[in-house]
Amino acid sequence: MQSPPVAGVRSPRRRVLAVVLMAVLVLGALGGCARVRTALALQPDDTVTGEIVLATPQTSPDDRGPSLTLPEDFRDKIDVTDYRQDGYTGSVLRFSGLSFDQVSRLAGVAGPAGQQRTELTLRRAGNRVLITGKVDLTTIPVDKADFQLKISAPGEVLETNGDTESGTISWTFTPGQVGDVRASVAYDDPNAPSATAWTIGLALVVAAASVGVVRMAHRTRNPPVSPSGR
Repeated sequence: MQSPPVAGVRSPRRRVLAVVLMAVLVLGALGGCARVRTALALQPDDTVTGEIVLATPQTSPDDRGPSLTLPEDFRDKIDVTDYRQDGYTGSVLRFSGLSFDQVSRLAGVAGPAGQQRTELTLRRAGNRVLITGKVDLTTIPVDKADFQLKISAPGEVLETNGDTESGTISWTFTPGQVGDVRASVAYDDPNAPSATAWTIGLALVVAAASVGVVRMAHRTRNPPVSPSGR
């Protein structure tokens, strides 16, 4: 599955952004045999564009796969279409402009939380975003299990235990094992003041100070003349 196009991140500086890994959060509801492919693209304004495939092996012509319940307050930002491929049936969720918090809440679309043992955390440290997580598939059977995650981000991938190609990091998780997610990506903090704004602000301060000094010197050299008394 192709990753969504990267346009490269809006939360407070150094805020820990907890994003649940949807590529495996549906395991409890899907019963193990499933195809879950998640592709996320971090944007420069701290929003997320993404696509999620949630599917199970088709059991009958009328089988539509796992049921979904989307959060009401932003369901209008999520486009849901049917998915039927390679004997799997389910849904494809496509979205853009979601915050990290909204992406996190999508974890509950396929079943109650607490049945799964996985998470993904994104944390900004200066001009870097640190991505860490764990995917526990020790109870998942190998048969017809397909779990993948792709994350695209602007900037340079400094370090990762996934596979990297053209700025996209990908992980393929093995049923029966615990998979670690780790990456460090360097790109500008959108909440940090830009060099241009800093330069302009400094120039304005210097100009204001210079005007004050000139006025003070003028008053000192040319004190106002008071009318002489009679």
